[in-house]
Order: sequence, then C-alpha cells, then structure tokens
Amino acid sequence: MQVGTSALTRLKATWGRAREKWWVRWGVDLALFALLFTAVAAWQARRLPGAGTPAPEFTLQTLSGDTVRLDALRGKPVVLAFWAPWCGVCGAESSNLSQLRKLAGDSAHVVSVAVAYDDEEAVRRFAREHAVDYPVLLGDDAIQSAFRVDTFPTVFFLSAEGRVERAAVGYTTLAGLSWRLAL
Repeated sequence: MQVGTSALTRLKATWGRAREKWWVRWGVDLALFALLFTAVAAWQARRLPGAGTPAPEFTLQTLSGDTVRLDALRGKPVVLAFWAPWCGVCGAESSNLSQLRKLAGDSAHVVSVAVAYDDEEAVRRFAREHAVDYPVLLGDDAIQSAFRVDTFPTVFFLSAEGRVERAAVGYTTLAGLSWRLAL
C-alpha cells in the first residue's frame, strides 16, 4: 500500500506544480468547458433527426403568400431555423441569421419556419420588429412534429441533397452558425 500512496502523492504534487502555470490552468479549464458545452449540445439535440437522415419534405407558404417546397431548395446547403414569435432567444438570434444570409450569399439558402404561433399577425410583427430579411415560412404542428422540434430556436443544417447534416438547439452566434454551415 505504501507504493500506491507514494505514487499518488507524487502525482498530486506534480499536478499541483503544473496548475501553478497559467497556461495549464487555462488549458484544462478550456478543455473542461468545451467538453461540458459539447455534452449539453448533444443532449439538447438528442431527439432531433440524426445526421445523414433525409430532411422531412414540406410545402409551406411564405408571409407574402408564395409557396416553398423543400425539394426546390436542393442544390445548395440549407440553413433551416425553427422559431416562435413569443421566443425572446429567437429574437436575439434573428440578426445572426440575417448576417449569415449576407455572408453565405448565393452559396446557401437561409430560411426560417415560424411555428407555435396563435395568428399570422404575430409572425408578421416579429419579422418587422427584428428586421427579418430572410424568407419566413408559416409552419404548423405537422412540420414541427416531423422535425421533432420542441425547443426554440432550433436550427438545422441540411446538405445540398436535402439530408440533415447537423442541428443546433438554443441561441447560436454568427460564428457558430457560420462554422456549422462550413462543415
């Protein structure tokens, strides 16, 4: 037992000396934060359609009355953001989606689906108040169920072939949206 205790004592002493260096403390803390962040993100997206699965087909109307079909968006990656007009976090993320649309230009589609709303006017008011400049589709319970969305905002990143590549639940920064789109 003395040998095991001695090794443990030496290990603790070595770790103590290493933790005195700022770059070790920061490195370990950053690694733990990244691990925790990744675990929480994976847990939040656990019920969503998995990577590689075909995105559920839909045909929805825009606020202007045009019809949009998911299959018409094929050929480019699609960022599909689900939100609700009463969701404060969705409002905060809205400008990030606008900026992503500008950054992506013609290389990707940035589209949103409004769900969980009482009336169309609530969606229009949200779009006005948050200066939404990307297409807003009027979703319903069927599309929300098909994509298994129960938390807002939820953003799907679809391949040019219409397959789910990844998803993000909750507020996502412009850097996070850009990074996920580029992957």
